[in-house]
Amino acid sequence: MAQTNLTREQAPKRVSLSEHAYYVIRERILKGDVALGAPLSRRKLAAELGMSLLPVAEALQALESDGLVESRPRVGTRVCLPTVEEIRERYEIREALESQAARLYAAKADLRDKLDLERMAEHMDAMFNQCAAGTDHDREFLYAVHNYHLQFHLRISEATGCTALSRMIEKNHVLIFNWLFDVAASRPALPPRFHRDLVEALNEGNVEKADRAMRAHVRYGLSNIVDTLGPRAKAKRFERVK
Repeated sequence: MAQTNLTREQAPKRVSLSEHAYYVIRERILKGDVALGAPLSRRKLAAELGMSLLPVAEALQALESDGLVESRPRVGTRVCLPTVEEIRERYEIREALESQAARLYAAKADLRDKLDLERMAEHMDAMFNQCAAGTDHDREFLYAVHNYHLQFHLRISEATGCTALSRMIEKNHVLIFNWLFDVAASRPALPPRFHRDLVEALNEGNVEKADRAMRAHVRYGLSNIVDTLGPRAKAKRFERVK
């Protein structure tokens, strides 16, 4: 059920009940309306969505396949609260996929691709810099920022011409996980030209330089995410076995 755009409004117009439930629940998770580690009641969700338990169960199964929720015997279903190991594994996957996308982009991108990415990078930095300015932002704005961030990285993979790679980046939800961590943890402000500097490196056409730039980009702020969410995950596991 993975798709490029994340908002329910951008979902296909004709969807099954289970798909509708999937988009609604996923949007609540990604916006932080449902906290990491929070339980998800099938009966409560079914009542809220006005549907039977079956489509809700199917939606939760799809979300579990995405890695956004987890189910445990005698515990039930909850939003995933990743351990340190899981965070690092997800970032290793993301780094592998996106560094390969960067290499292919450097070798294959045409002028239109480069101009598009320059424009998106400028807009992306402006949005993140606005977040860092200290002004209070509602969840809709933050949701828009991270959704655009996803589009930015998928634009890189699109330019590679490798459909399978683009699908893997999307299917693995590497940026959705990044988004979840951003929602849950207050990351340090990004450098003012964080995305523009990345694009400058990619657009030079040097494969090795593009690879290095993307790896550094993906790794940035990882320690903060680990330090913030790791202890919380340990505490949650301890609560479960008490």
